[in-house]
Amino acid sequence: MSILWLWEQLDTRSAIIFIVVLLLVSDYLKHRDGKNFPPSPFWVPFVGDLFSMTSDEPHVNMSKLTEKYGDIYSLRLGGSKCVIVNGYKLAKEALLTQGYALTGRPQPAIYDRIYYKQTGVALSNGYTWKEHKRFALTTLRNFGVGKKSLESIIMEEAKFFVEAFEEERGQPFNPHFTINNAVSNIVCSIMLGRRFEYSNSQYRELQHLMNRGIYLEGSWWAWAYNAFPGLMRYLPGGHNELFSNYGKIQDFLREEIRNHKKDLDPTCPRDYIDAYLMEIEKRKNDTDAGFTEEALCSNTLDLFVAGSETTATTLRWALLFMAQNPQIQEKVQAEIDNVLGQTRLPSMEDKINLPYTEAVVHEVQRKANIVPVNLVKMTTEDMTVGGYLIPKETAVLINLSSVLNDKDEWETPDTFNPGHFLTPDGTFRRREAFMPFSAGKRPCLGEPLARIELFLFFTCLMKRFTFCVPEGTSLTLDAITGFTRAPVPHKICAIPRGQTA
Repeated sequence: MSILWLWEQLDTRSAIIFIVVLLLVSDYLKHRDGKNFPPSPFWVPFVGDLFSMTSDEPHVNMSKLTEKYGDIYSLRLGGSKCVIVNGYKLAKEALLTQGYALTGRPQPAIYDRIYYKQTGVALSNGYTWKEHKRFALTTLRNFGVGKKSLESIIMEEAKFFVEAFEEERGQPFNPHFTINNAVSNIVCSIMLGRRFEYSNSQYRELQHLMNRGIYLEGSWWAWAYNAFPGLMRYLPGGHNELFSNYGKIQDFLREEIRNHKKDLDPTCPRDYIDAYLMEIEKRKNDTDAGFTEEALCSNTLDLFVAGSETTATTLRWALLFMAQNPQIQEKVQAEIDNVLGQTRLPSMEDKINLPYTEAVVHEVQRKANIVPVNLVKMTTEDMTVGGYLIPKETAVLINLSSVLNDKDEWETPDTFNPGHFLTPDGTFRRREAFMPFSAGKRPCLGEPLARIELFLFFTCLMKRFTFCVPEGTSLTLDAITGFTRAPVPHKICAIPRGQTA
């Protein structure tokens, strides 16, 4: 009664002040750090540290914050907290030593909107995730990943890839969508059972939608939507383009699923979609596994992104690095010529005899740093990293950029140096701090496919062409950073071997 009486005595101004103070205290109590929780910068009430993500390169801001807060700290993004892990030592502790406690995924608001809460294999949890992961890995193997049959598909596509470059006749051109088309066709062969001509207008539009969508997925608009979905859904901005782009891609995938259902032969599945449709029927009484047609659409989109965009972006960086480092390019070509001769095409069996080429591919992945921040994870139980307690159901981001550029792990982290992956006698060596696909219990599902594509496509291109900077111009290593880190638009010359620029 006394509180009610006090409230009645307040004038309007005092009431407003009282409400604001009450909200501020409530916000502080709700979001104050627990015991031994990683430190955090001062955050603005209700907004948190969202403005620290306004940079075009959030991973750079994350690395700068280590100077004050150390390699593990926390950020408040809107209404939730996220622990940021930097550097190889702590990334290894989180992903590998205690990876069993870091297998969950939170459900960011943008993905609820994109997938209509029908999470794909990348964002599901618990039993649903385990069953979808098992199905995806088994089915990808059945359709050739890790087998000779996939190599044949890649090498067949490489012929079209090379022909498209030859048509440029050594003149300056932008290789972006030719590379995207070639890489995506491998995923199309596995997922849809067919490839597309590079000139196909629908295919080119899908590539554009996906490329733009992946950029927006890592933009400030996405960070803001995740922090304030209730507000952002009513505001204009790039997040609306993101939802529109992915919606159009999903419409295409749903049509593919409908067409597959019309002529599905359960005795002879043609591709991933056929196999999933059969699994839906097989698991119809196991609803917890989550095998539905909408989940199939989400899974297919996940695997397209994992298996195409990242690989294509890496190849674009590879050609840039070769054009800017002609001595390294010449050494790669000499090794390929020595092992393959003039006519034989490469295979994965050749990798062991091409250590320098393999080292260059790995260094491209390290220096290109195409996924600078890992897809957010969530603790499934309490865990301790760097001496700090991270409670169950806490979001965790691994700054992969800080691992790939860790000065304690790499001899010359700021330089493109294939020697990072070579022993003194010139044989290839693996590096524990090489984590372009993340690590632990939930690495990228597209990793096995990406490794094969990168090696075979890169080796084919180096065998057939010399890449150089167009006369009178210069190439920059500046990047456009969204969810992936891609080269800025540029032109390059692909000179057929044996000719001069």
